[in-house]
Amino acid sequence: MNDNGGTKEPDPVSSAVLTGSRVLVGIAVRSLSAVGHRVTLPQLRMLVVLSARGETKLVAMAEQLAVNSSTAMRMADRLAGAGLIVRTVNPGNRRESLMRLTPEGQDVVDRVNAHRREEIRLIVSRMAPEHRQALIDAMAAFNEAAGEPPADGWGPASWP
Repeated sequence: MNDNGGTKEPDPVSSAVLTGSRVLVGIAVRSLSAVGHRVTLPQLRMLVVLSARGETKLVAMAEQLAVNSSTAMRMADRLAGAGLIVRTVNPGNRRESLMRLTPEGQDVVDRVNAHRREEIRLIVSRMAPEHRQALIDAMAAFNEAAGEPPADGWGPASWP
């Protein structure tokens, strides 16, 4: 407790990350316009996971997205109906579903990511070089702690 009526002071790290997340969510929402709002943000997340990890079991996808299997199944049904993923029966275990991106699904991911990269590039270009490197290092550590693989193989010293 403190002098704020019993509430804790905001943690500066959490506050900075929350502010940054608002910026990134705004970029994510705007990036959907690059695909004509064909997918929702949760559906896009499923496409991005499939793009990064390749063919994935439905149960593993539900775990990755932190949703229940029926929610993941409904999302997959909608994406399959839109021609963005293909669902098949796992030949090794016929009770399991496997999902993979179609070329059209990969195109959606690529167009959204291109839009995001450009918006991020514009923001980062306004930063001092030493802050860019600090951002790379901090985000790499943050992403690793969250278990998120690199988006495109760029490492900590890869910023031009």
